[in-house]
Amino acid sequence: MSFREGHYFSLENNSSPKNEYQTIDFSQVSTKKLAEIWKETLEKGMHGICFSLYEDGQKPGDIITAEQVNRRIQILKPYAGWVRSFSCIEGNEHIPRIAHQNGMKTLVGAWLGSDLELNEREIDGLIALAKEGCVDIAAVGNEVMYRNDLSEEQLIEYINRVKEALPNIPVGYVDAYYEFSHRPNITEVCDVILTNCYPYWEGCPIEHSFHHMVSMFESAKNAGQGKRVIITETGWPSEGGSLKGAIASNENAMKYFIETQNWSTQNDIEIFYFSSFDESWKVGAEGDVGAFWGLWDKNERLKF
Repeated sequence: MSFREGHYFSLENNSSPKNEYQTIDFSQVSTKKLAEIWKETLEKGMHGICFSLYEDGQKPGDIITAEQVNRRIQILKPYAGWVRSFSCIEGNEHIPRIAHQNGMKTLVGAWLGSDLELNEREIDGLIALAKEGCVDIAAVGNEVMYRNDLSEEQLIEYINRVKEALPNIPVGYVDAYYEFSHRPNITEVCDVILTNCYPYWEGCPIEHSFHHMVSMFESAKNAGQGKRVIITETGWPSEGGSLKGAIASNENAMKYFIETQNWSTQNDIEIFYFSSFDESWKVGAEGDVGAFWGLWDKNERLKF
């Protein structure tokens, strides 16, 4: 997800979280101590992690081997119970298979765009993986409405197709939190609400970011009217510049991770943290900051 022209963050909307959680005062915490708390938080384990597929020099469209996926799954599995994948072709199909082989659960996405032939391959791949027993939750599309790649009617048709093919698996659609209140027809057809919540991309300063993320979650929860709500992406970049009041830095990335994971654990909120590894190909549309969202760097070394 990238910065959007409709700027939603405001201090007026930045009320206290509705869930029980006491935020941490980081003002007296040294950088060294912050890194220790970050590592301790990571070692307690995450609900889920978004899988970063591409090594340095690779990009979407490249065919990725099962061996590469397996190496990264081995790194992640001590820290997360679930893994999220974004596509079902070009090597992405290895992710849910290998994750299941290693005892991890999977949120598996079919990447949908304006290329209808590719969409067919993605949908067929998602259904096939589910029938193999590799899919615990199915995500039909990711931020399709934000990118204006398809109409609502087209997206709903894809969702219904997958639901019909997979009656025993929860099926949803991933997008920014506000889309679920703006597009009730899509929300209604989803079994589960899969929401991306990024205070950084709304220019929110780090000191308000946790509260703003919770307000995003509550917005999606209200739109879902009792449906299960999962935060499919949230995170903070460790370098790459700034956006309005949001500054990418090691310290801010550590603070955001600690707060979100503590809140997730204490309130049983399902979060897939974004992301696992830095990916160099993301420099471009998102600016330099796109390459620095991982908990591990591009060489698979744990940060901080």
